[in-house]
Amino acid sequence: MFGPDKCGSTNKVHFILKHKNPKSGEYIEHHLKYPPSVPSDKLSHVYTAILKPDNEVRILIDGEEKKKANFLSSEDFEPPIIPAKTIPDPDDKKPEDWDERPKIPDPNAVKPDDWDEDAPMEIEDEEAVKPEGWLDDEPEEIDDPEASKPEDWDDEEDGEWEAPKIDNPKCEIAPGCGEWKKPLKRNPAYRGKWHAPLIDNPNYKGIWKPQQIPNPDYFELDHPDIEPVAAIGIEIWTMQDGILFDNILITSDEKTAESYRETTWKPKFEVEKEKQKAEDAAAGFDVLSGFQKKVFDLLYKIADISFLNAYKPKLLDLIEKGEKQPNLTIGILVSIVIIFFTIIFKIIFGGKKPVKVTKQTNNTTVAETSNDQGSSREKEEENEKEDTNAPPRKRSTRREN
Repeated sequence: MFGPDKCGSTNKVHFILKHKNPKSGEYIEHHLKYPPSVPSDKLSHVYTAILKPDNEVRILIDGEEKKKANFLSSEDFEPPIIPAKTIPDPDDKKPEDWDERPKIPDPNAVKPDDWDEDAPMEIEDEEAVKPEGWLDDEPEEIDDPEASKPEDWDDEEDGEWEAPKIDNPKCEIAPGCGEWKKPLKRNPAYRGKWHAPLIDNPNYKGIWKPQQIPNPDYFELDHPDIEPVAAIGIEIWTMQDGILFDNILITSDEKTAESYRETTWKPKFEVEKEKQKAEDAAAGFDVLSGFQKKVFDLLYKIADISFLNAYKPKLLDLIEKGEKQPNLTIGILVSIVIIFFTIIFKIIFGGKKPVKVTKQTNNTTVAETSNDQGSSREKEEENEKEDTNAPPRKRSTRREN
């Protein structure tokens, strides 16, 4: 399966290989990890998957490489095509006396005699004095003198009418109204519930894990067993109309695919861009709108950076919200910057995961398809397709009467 999927928080170009395990005979779907994002505009786009004899797979959007992976790398596909050599023993059980608690309450600890568990957290401040000018006889709220009973009020059906309450204006110029009570303060004798302090557990054995046994489904291979492409299937899952696909190409010559892309997609794309600019100008989009468009395009590119892959769903969710509410652009930028520097901090102080690079050869197998609008759910893995994507509370207030 190969193709764009943009729905809700999902925003990625799928590449899924359904591979048969030669040991078990079971077909398993292997998903490309951290796939690139779908372009955020409404223009036509062309998606390319290049499968190479050296097990390399490359994903291109509009002819630009967005992802490179290796079929046999466990870092690039989930689950890996080559399974693990060992697996947890399903029959291994944790011993009943296995203690996983690193700390335990000190059995020899005793609660101090002066520890009062019943002491309240707060007590009255005995030193407090009622402020001068406090109006003891004035209520905090009074009937609204300007309110009147509605003409259509029916006492039998609506009950006895009462004027709505408003803040007592006399209380606004006084320290307070009504019965004065001493304020509360923190109780210095409060210590809360007593608990025995924790000590190292002498019986601690660590976190139990089942023993590893040889994986009966393990196998080795030099190349994935990709069955011949016999047909192309387009799966569309959409809530909108106007989804179009065309120019589906499968070829073993990368140059042929590149030439076809340049002659069929590129001219149409350039015309669409100029048309979009004209429509934006006619609609009265200001400089800020154009700036926001460039900002979101940049943010999508940032989300595709490899070392941000673990945070990609969160980043895409923020970007999606920003697209739907452009007035939040500054807030979205601040959020992205915070996330970015948080990740940088973790990399500097928490170690950086190595990046695996595979060697490129000249022999290629290219699959290319194209479409005009919208996004499809999943597509045949050896396809390059051209696609046009559709684009993307009043705060409640309460008045107490």
